[in-house]
Amino acid sequence: MKKLGKIFDPTEHKLANGCVEFAQAPQSLVFEDFVRIYFSTRKKDSNGKFLSHISFVDMDKKFKTVLKISRSTVIPLGNLGCFDEHGIFPINPVRNGNKIFAYTCGWSRRVSVSVETSIGLAISENDGLTFKKVGTGPIMSSTLKEPFLVGDAFVQIYDNTFHMWYIYGTLWSNQQDEPPARVYKIAHATSDDGINWTRDSQKIVADKLNEEECQALPSVIHYKNKYHMFFCYRHATDFRNNSNRSYRIGYAYSNDLNSWTRDDGKAGIDVSSQGWDSEMQCYPHVFNCDDKIYLLYNGNEFGRFGFGLAELE
Repeated sequence: MKKLGKIFDPTEHKLANGCVEFAQAPQSLVFEDFVRIYFSTRKKDSNGKFLSHISFVDMDKKFKTVLKISRSTVIPLGNLGCFDEHGIFPINPVRNGNKIFAYTCGWSRRVSVSVETSIGLAISENDGLTFKKVGTGPIMSSTLKEPFLVGDAFVQIYDNTFHMWYIYGTLWSNQQDEPPARVYKIAHATSDDGINWTRDSQKIVADKLNEEECQALPSVIHYKNKYHMFFCYRHATDFRNNSNRSYRIGYAYSNDLNSWTRDDGKAGIDVSSQGWDSEMQCYPHVFNCDDKIYLLYNGNEFGRFGFGLAELE
């Protein structure tokens, strides 16, 4: 991967919903003459806690010029007690006929642990300017085998079947010097309609660090007769201020969408020696634009100051 540098900094623009920082989990929607990039940004509520809102920026296909930034609410947060009451992060847009499906990860705060997540669905009929939820509840949430933290959905349609890669939590562990630490793994589900999903609750990417490795935000593309997955991974604890334990970008490939081989050395990207992505790299999104393969990703502080781009050489 050839790094093209940071291409968007939210602190340099006026965002909707009173948000001022963070452009996390950038995900693309390619149009004929521009690329719309959705991301999660943040504002603080009356208690001083963050709420994650969805915004987007339209850029030219050279990713040099900002053409437009969303000035109104792209998708509203959930009502009191709903699964997405306290945030949506990330959102994954998928073209389906003349509509755009958006798979959301809704966040809600808890008492004994910090958060719970589930996957929602919203649909746009105005080219992704705004989305309307199909309902107030999630389409995928915890189950007998996936007890908590279901989220980070990424969907592709292959041979008229919807394929979803997502994460689910396997452990909340109590820490002496930190809040409870969450562990989550990548899984796969299929659907005929994009709404009702079949899942086998199997971890599909091998651990590299240890069994408490956290794997997040899978992103898949079909290229040269193989399926390629980019994701991010980190240690479960001491990852916020310790760069050596922070997020890095991982890679796996598959010939059949069932069996995945992990080979992080072929991700082709790592932290820089200095600058905006020198401490961590996270939340990758791989996509095709005009026969070129690009990777959007966040850097230091989980994308507080924006996202960058790399191109497959």
